[in-house]
Amino acid sequence: MSDFAIMTDCCSDLTAEIRERFDIDYIQGHLQMPDGRNVPLCMEWTENYSHDEFYGAVKKGAEYATSPANVAEFAEKYKSYIKDGRDVMVITISTALSGTYNFALEAKENVLKEFPNANIKIVDSLRYTVLEGMIAVKASQMRAEGKSIDEVYDWIEANKNCYHQMGWLDDLSFVARKGRMSNSKAFFGQLVGIKPLGDISSNGLTTVIGKAKGAKAGFAAILAYMEETITDPENQTIFVGTSDREKDADKMVEMIREKFHPKEVIKSFVYPGCGVNIGPGLMAAFYFGKPISDDMKAEEAIMNKILEK
Repeated sequence: MSDFAIMTDCCSDLTAEIRERFDIDYIQGHLQMPDGRNVPLCMEWTENYSHDEFYGAVKKGAEYATSPANVAEFAEKYKSYIKDGRDVMVITISTALSGTYNFALEAKENVLKEFPNANIKIVDSLRYTVLEGMIAVKASQMRAEGKSIDEVYDWIEANKNCYHQMGWLDDLSFVARKGRMSNSKAFFGQLVGIKPLGDISSNGLTTVIGKAKGAKAGFAAILAYMEETITDPENQTIFVGTSDREKDADKMVEMIREKFHPKEVIKSFVYPGCGVNIGPGLMAAFYFGKPISDDMKAEEAIMNKILEK
C-alpha cells in the first residue's frame, strides 16, 4: 500500500507551499509567548507571531518557550488517518534535542490497543529544522514512486545519517545569551565577522567544524565542503534554510544552482519551533551526501583543509 500519510512535528520547517506540494501533514505544538500566553506552535507565521515580530523580539532578548504535541494529541492525529484506512509515517525531531519521538511512540502504543491492525511508523530523524523536513520530502517522493510505507521506513533508517547541513549562525550575541559562549567572545566574533560553520553529527547535534572570516570566505567554504561530501547532486532536491538571513539564503540558492545543477533548490524558513533555540542568524544548505562519521573527525579534517587554503 503506497497511499500512506506522512507527517512531521512542528520543527521540520517546511513552508505551507512545500507541505501542500508534497502532501506532508504536521502536528502543532505549543508556544508560550513572552507575556505568558500559550498559543499554537505552527509552521507558518500567524497573528500571534509574524516573522519580523518574532525575530525582532528574540534579538531583544524576549523569552519564548516551546513544547511538543502531547501523547493524546498525537493519538488523535493518528486516528484521523487510521479511520480513513491509511497507514501513518511520523518523522520527528532528533531525540538529542526533544522528547517528541517518545511522545509519538507512546501515542502509537495507545492507538494500537484500539486499532491493532494499524501500521504506524515512527522515525527519529536524528535531525531538526529543514533536514527533518527534507527526510519527509524524500519519503513523499518515494511514496509517489509507489514505494510502500515499510520500504520507505527501511530506506530512511538506513540513510538518515547521510543528511548534511552546512552553513553559519551569524548572530553570536544570541548564542551568548543562551549560555554557549561569553558575551565578550560573542562581541569579538561579530566585530571581526567570524562565521562558525557547522554540520550535524550522527547523534543529531550540530557541531562547529570550522570558522571562516567573513561572508565571502564563508560562502566559499560551504560550497567546497558540499563538493567534498555531497553525492549525486544533479538528481537531488537541495534545500537552503534561513531564520532571518534571507539575502544570504537567496545568494546561497543561486550559488548552489550554478555549481551543482541539482534538480531543484528550495528555500525554506525556520519557524518558532526551532527558532527559539537557533535564533535569527542561521543560513545553511541542507543536502544528501556521504555518511557522517561517528566522531566527525573526517568532516572536521575536510573543513580544516578548505580553510587552510
